[in-house]
Order: sequence, then structure tokens, then C-alpha cells
Amino acid sequence: MNSFRGVFLIGFLVCLSMLLVAGYFQFIEHLDPCPLCIVQRLLVLVVGIVFLLGAMHNPISGGRRVYGFFVVLAAGLGAAIAGRHVWLQSVPEEQVPSCGPGLNFILDNFPISQAIDMVLRGSGECADVLWTFLGLSIPAWTLVAFVVMILVGLKQLFGRHKQPDFI
Repeated sequence: MNSFRGVFLIGFLVCLSMLLVAGYFQFIEHLDPCPLCIVQRLLVLVVGIVFLLGAMHNPISGGRRVYGFFVVLAAGLGAAIAGRHVWLQSVPEEQVPSCGPGLNFILDNFPISQAIDMVLRGSGECADVLWTFLGLSIPAWTLVAFVVMILVGLKQLFGRHKQPDFI
């Protein structure tokens, strides 16, 4: 599928699928998300919204670059946070930070700059590997997805574009 609209629609559907799987793990399998997981979900939502808006708009070349930029930006932030999460899961047990309060407590009781810092540092609960598939944890698969999203965004940002198809 070479059309911008089609690629961005698939990107949206992938993001929607990721959020549905996350909801399944949380509400059916009872795997509570740590603060880094929640931030990754929010960034998947942001990228999904950019994909959906881009698919609906189906712009000509300049607009495609704008959507590509925002995909790269949001997915890049997501990849950085997922990378941090994967790193926390790989450190030796004695170097894992102690468990901290939940995200709601952090947001309710600390200034936003301190709350962001606390969330991005991660805590002991972020180091727990609760599920794996093919040897990769949920944050590792999320990192893979963010990297693919970045590649899609870079293709739109720097690729050559023909006129949109209006189908």
C-alpha cells in the first residue's frame, strides 16, 4: 500500500490495536500498568491521533511532511521512554530503584516538573517483567512499534510524494 491515506490508516489501526491489547492486559489479565507504561500508552494514543488526522486529511506533499514530523516527534518520545523502561527491566536486581507511588499520587502531590522527573526515572515496579512473547517484554514490543512508527514518519518527512489519491 503506497498511498499516504492507506499507510496512515494502517498506522492508526496499529495504535488502536496496541491500546486495546493494553486494556486487555490491564482489565482482563489484571496486569497493572506502571507509570512508564501509562506514559507509553498516552504517546501511542497521540501517534494514533496523528495517524488518524493524517488519513482523514490526506494532504499534498507539504502537509504530509507536517504529519510525518509529528509522528516522528511523538513516536521518538515514546521510543525514548520505552527504551528507558526496557533498560530498567534489564538492570541487575540490586540496582533496581525502589518502588515508588502510583501515577495518580505523583500527579496529585508533586509539582508537574517534579512529577515528570519521578515518572521518567521509573521505579521498582517498572522493572518487573510481567509478560513476554518471543523473549520480549511489553515495553520491548512497544519500543519496536515506536521504531516502526518513526520509520513511517521519516518516510513521510523526507520521502518524495506524488499527488494524493482521492479514494
